[in-house]
Amino acid sequence: MSFLDENFLLQTKTAQRLYHEHAKGMPIIDYHCHLSPEAIATDRKFDNLTQIWLEGDHYKWRAMRTNGIPERYCTGGADDYAKFEKWAQTVPYTVRNPLYHWTHMELKRPFGVEKILKPETAQEIYSTCTEMLQSDEYSVRGILRQMNVEVICTTDDPIDSLEHHQKIKADNFGIQVLPAFRCDKILAIEDQEVFLPYLQKLEEASGVSISNFQELLDALKQRHDFFHEQGCRLSDHGLNTMYAVDYTDEEIKNIFQKALQKQTLTDEEALKFKSAMLVHMALLDHSKNWTQQFHLGALRNNNTRMLRELGPDTGFDSIGDFGVAEPLSRFLDKLDNSDQLAKTILYNLNPSHNELFATMIGNFNDGSTPGKIQFGSAWWFLDQKDGMEKQMNALSNMGLLSRFVGMLTDSRSFLSYPRHEYFRRILCNLIGNDVENGELPASEMDWLGHLVENISYHNAKSYFGF
Repeated sequence: MSFLDENFLLQTKTAQRLYHEHAKGMPIIDYHCHLSPEAIATDRKFDNLTQIWLEGDHYKWRAMRTNGIPERYCTGGADDYAKFEKWAQTVPYTVRNPLYHWTHMELKRPFGVEKILKPETAQEIYSTCTEMLQSDEYSVRGILRQMNVEVICTTDDPIDSLEHHQKIKADNFGIQVLPAFRCDKILAIEDQEVFLPYLQKLEEASGVSISNFQELLDALKQRHDFFHEQGCRLSDHGLNTMYAVDYTDEEIKNIFQKALQKQTLTDEEALKFKSAMLVHMALLDHSKNWTQQFHLGALRNNNTRMLRELGPDTGFDSIGDFGVAEPLSRFLDKLDNSDQLAKTILYNLNPSHNELFATMIGNFNDGSTPGKIQFGSAWWFLDQKDGMEKQMNALSNMGLLSRFVGMLTDSRSFLSYPRHEYFRRILCNLIGNDVENGELPASEMDWLGHLVENISYHNAKSYFGF
């Protein structure tokens, strides 16, 4: 077996059969990503490989910084080829980091480049891929077609006009691109320099004047309704942990008024407001049969100097160790108690919590929908072979892997779709090894193949109902 051959990551004959006969050809439903709707709407053609590959990619930036590459080659003003050269210098040092796999998988698909990226091959690979990017087949839409993508859900703020989604829909280019409702900024009540200007933008977008808490809810409902009209069927929240403390309606009204009057809030008041907002947004999701997603466990913006210089989402986040079990249980139970718990996907960033999440979902699956409460795929720092295996093993041991809705890219790059292939190979290898170890019956290969197809595609298609 050689690096990145057709049986890459497939350690047994059974794994190879499951992948090639059942997983490989399944379309992709990418139900959570950070791709640019504008780039899809305009069918952007990237000028060179650096633009499509390194723009916004904090995974690569972290590796380059660790390799001693100055910031001007990551987020700074160095020219595009100079940035690519520094990335090519870094790639050999990423051995055993998932970036080494992803880099070469993304060169192989869609570009067909099978050479190892290193300083000696940098110029040839850059020139070859840059030339290909000028053709229609390698525009944004062309790449999506090549990768067999069927549905994309982007990540959009409630104040977004969704004009790019409307253009995409009008063009009807064959791939469904839908918005997802990401309302994190409305929770940041403790940061009034961010919160109050955001309220003004929400007023403008919704046409609702916001002078009290009820009007805030009215404005958010207006935007939620608008997103639904544009095809949105998912919300998303990026939280360090779940917020689920007790509060009264009167308390929340008063806390919001204090914020409007620029009065300093206590930590307890901010936590109560966040808890209330999550419940209100969850009720909206339930009312429209949306799926709510919660990405939990990131400790963000650790480096305050670099936050000042570069802003957020630039590669200075890490895994957190927040208490999650009790608030998560309280939040889900509050909604379930009134039978208003929407379909929910919980993503965990701390691998020590895998079993916690895998058991938590079983508390609130009620038989109404297969896999109603999901333990979402391994994400961010866990989006690699070891992380995926641990997540699927925890789900298998304590839930039903067979009802899992599978992989997503969670990426800003249009070259990230081989991550679905990566996931599918790892899934098939897990099951294939079990068969050859005698832990699953070889006589049930038809069923196991069906299961692989479901996890790769059919479960998500049925679950979301796009």
